Amino acid sequence: MRSLSILFGLLALAISSVYGTALTYRLGANEKACFFTAVDRQNAKVAFYFAVQSGGSFDVDYSVYGPNDKKIMEGEKERQGDFVFTAQNPGEYRFCFNNEMSTFADKMVDFEVAVEDESKSALLPQKAGSSPEQTSALEDMIYKISSQLSTISRMQKYFRTRENRNFSTVRSTERRVFNFSMIEVCMMVGMAGLQVLVVRFFFQGARKGYV
Repeated sequence: MRSLSILFGLLALAISSVYGTALTYRLGANEKACFFTAVDRQNAKVAFYFAVQSGGSFDVDYSVYGPNDKKIMEGEKERQGDFVFTAQNPGEYRFCFNNEMSTFADKMVDFEVAVEDESKSALLPQKAGSSPEQTSALEDMIYKISSQLSTISRMQKYFRTRENRNFSTVRSTERRVFNFSMIEVCMMVGMAGLQVLVVRFFFQGARKGYV
């Protein structure tokens, strides 16, 4: 039980070592939106994830800028991305999404920015009487669990994005089927009305010729 309590304590420390922000933002047509995060120390790991959930062709332009407007990465017409980079300098980092390529379609963008707060060695407590081998084994175990949790989280985001896109495709197909059905009904009613008019015209012409 004591080992389990230590393990859960280390797991809590590993999770708290990373702070992040997850948001869902509706990016309007011809809109460019930027979001900011502060990095307090040098060589911190920054994880950046985004996915277009709905709208248009499910694509968006993105760019990441560091302090002094230094461009770190960019992409055009991307549906989703999952990146990790090292913040070489502390300061404010800017994450921008650009939908200026779209003239009428809004985009629903789901994104997350996570920053590693401290180094591993500073987070793990040193217990009196514990051997280096025990501490090393616990470190390996806790970071394996943390890595597996991150993998599960990414898979959940991926399946959520697939679900939203498939649902959007289903709704679009339903609208098209409904519109096509209404057009077909209108054409059938129009053809029936035209046939009635043609038949009445023929009968009226025949009566006039007979008289």
